[in-house]
Amino acid sequence: MAIVDVPKKELRLTDSGQISAYLSGVGIDYERWDNIAELGPDASDAEILAFYSDEIGVLKAKGGYVTADVINITPELPGLDAMLDKFNKEHWHDEDEVRFIVRGHGLFHIAPEGGDVVAIEMEAGDLIRVPRGTRHWFNLCGDRTIRAIRLFQDVSGWTPHYTNSGVDAGFEPMCFGVNHIPLGVR
Repeated sequence: MAIVDVPKKELRLTDSGQISAYLSGVGIDYERWDNIAELGPDASDAEILAFYSDEIGVLKAKGGYVTADVINITPELPGLDAMLDKFNKEHWHDEDEVRFIVRGHGLFHIAPEGGDVVAIEMEAGDLIRVPRGTRHWFNLCGDRTIRAIRLFQDVSGWTPHYTNSGVDAGFEPMCFGVNHIPLGVR
């Protein structure tokens, strides 16, 4: 289950209902899909997309998404650091960023206009929708592993528009879940 941390408010949320309500207040959609345990750990990308086809269909209809895929990131992925460097700086997109975590962990930082930065540590079963134009950045947790369903409104995908604000430099890319490997330990 996700963990939400708002450092300036010294606030940490771990209840999915409270997380959903808080994130909704800053424009972020969050859901928990508890049927993740029914999906085998060795499922192929096609099996994952088929297993969640109903949920994906609802999201497509609701958000105008035209395509879905599965991204698989592991520490062994060639060019991993260069790829992650594209996402770990504050940026925004011309379309929504939708992720459903199938395996692993990731840390979204959201920088709402005029609000406090929110860190959202996500794990298997968590779904997030970051609306177009929302400033944010993403880091992997210490296990450097994530498998996620992604949905897109444009088949060519989205492009990050960097803000160069430096806001991201004030936040450690540190996951705070109890059972996660700290960064630097691999």
